[in-house]
Amino acid sequence: MSSARTTQRQVADEAGVSRTTVSLVLNEVPEAHISPETRSRVREAARRLDYYPDAAARRLASGKTRTIALVWHRAPDNAYRDVFLPGFLEGISRAARHYGYHVLFRPVGVEDPDGSYGELVRGRHTDGLILSGPRHNDVYVRDLHSEGFPVVLHGRVTDVSIPSVDVDNAQGAITAINHLLQLGHRRVGMITNAPLVYAASRQRLQGYRTALEIAHIYYEEALVREGNFDEESGYEAIKELLALDEPPTAVFVASDVVAMGALRALHEQNVRVPEQMAVVGFDDITAARFITPALTTVHVPTFGLGWGAGELLIRIIEDDHPRNLHVQLDTELIIRETCGARA
Repeated sequence: MSSARTTQRQVADEAGVSRTTVSLVLNEVPEAHISPETRSRVREAARRLDYYPDAAARRLASGKTRTIALVWHRAPDNAYRDVFLPGFLEGISRAARHYGYHVLFRPVGVEDPDGSYGELVRGRHTDGLILSGPRHNDVYVRDLHSEGFPVVLHGRVTDVSIPSVDVDNAQGAITAINHLLQLGHRRVGMITNAPLVYAASRQRLQGYRTALEIAHIYYEEALVREGNFDEESGYEAIKELLALDEPPTAVFVASDVVAMGALRALHEQNVRVPEQMAVVGFDDITAARFITPALTTVHVPTFGLGWGAGELLIRIIEDDHPRNLHVQLDTELIIRETCGARA
């Protein structure tokens, strides 16, 4: 290390505090009861002396990076277009700041190997992972959990007990389908939000099937198409459903983004919504309120999910022994115009 490098002792002398106080302030330790005035004085002294804590030294001193990672199961070129991401990431970031942590973001495409985010763990860049959109066959995340590494899923994999935060995807789908059935529809199609390798996609499909079964309506595989997170997949899927000899009179699209593409295709095919085709989405993204006709959809509390995931992970990291390791938030059907009903 160069002798010209500023030390914590120099920052401490400049600020008139102990070296330990400098360490607590600059490492953002939330448990330290240090006045705002002292914190400001330390940060100003560090700025004047151009001092930045060495990340490796911080890890050696505390054994922790005070960083959590969000692994987002989307291809990098699509991840930043995902309208669900901002609210969810803001929730995580707010929880992390509250506890004195930082957040890393890592998009991972469906074609990547299950352990492609492993360098975050192997390189000790993070104290724990939030994995959004878990695949039901992701062996690597199961191994991490069994080895004791802190992991929280945004979503649930039914046959393992990894801590999770989610909505009840199946029940949200059941609510959507029941609404369409109450409006008189008996031939209801579905476009999934994503390929069925993703747990949430499978759960929403199961809710669709359950609602039909309860209503004594035969499940037809021909009425189901897979979406792929984006508008284009909804655009193509609804055209395939319209081409059936007996197309549906209503469609449940398990993602508002995918639904946007479906609505575009319906408009181009001169299919009137909701008169000739009722549509219900899932997520309640901001755009759902502003398109014409406005989209009926299942509301998902994105910020609450992010906050819950971040807080749960940090409590696990800090051995806080949270009682509830599986947080489930409520959804709500928001009735607008595309289903043909009025709120």
